Amino acid sequence: MVGVDEVGRGALAGPVVAGAVVFDPSFRGLSQSPGQPPELLDGVRDSKLAGPKERPQLADSVRHAALAWAVGEASPAEIDALGIARASEVAMIRALTGLRRRVDLVLVDGFRIRVLTGIEQRAIVRGDRTVLSIAAASLVAKVHRDDLLIRLGQTHQDFGFDRHKGYGSPAHLRAIALHGPTVQHRLSWAPLQATLATNPTLWDPKPPPGLTTSPDRS
Repeated sequence: MVGVDEVGRGALAGPVVAGAVVFDPSFRGLSQSPGQPPELLDGVRDSKLAGPKERPQLADSVRHAALAWAVGEASPAEIDALGIARASEVAMIRALTGLRRRVDLVLVDGFRIRVLTGIEQRAIVRGDRTVLSIAAASLVAKVHRDDLLIRLGQTHQDFGFDRHKGYGSPAHLRAIALHGPTVQHRLSWAPLQATLATNPTLWDPKPPPGLTTSPDRS
């Protein structure tokens, strides 16, 4: 039984990242539920409810307690080509593939994975707040994506990726307007389209030196 969740859908830059986590089958729900997980997983919850300073430690606890875990990415170019919904599903499939083990049931936050066939799945509304493995997948994916955007901040120092993690903060929008988009930006998204329509010469498709994003990683 695998919990799956994704992060980064609403960002203007960087990949969308999915996590997949397998726990002992007796771990159900969050800490109040039957089959209470070990103390190592105390505090594990939806990544949006955890503070930025505690997420890395919680994700580390998840990785130590899980029977298996993996993350998968869909790049900005794939998001532009497929749309964010399909690209999110691609990231989830890559995360599931990265587990390298038999999967009997997939628990997904919110919506079913339409491109997943041959495996039973359940879409659980607000699953990241009620199902331990989904919440854990959210944390693993969030920490992985934040680490990636911090690294991007080192090669794109004018954009502040390490601060806003690719989301549309005022500082990020000003940087796009001033410097133009990078290969890490989602060019099909409205703020990028507006910038390019105003000044198409800002687009430079050359990748940054020394850093690329991988389509999947476990």
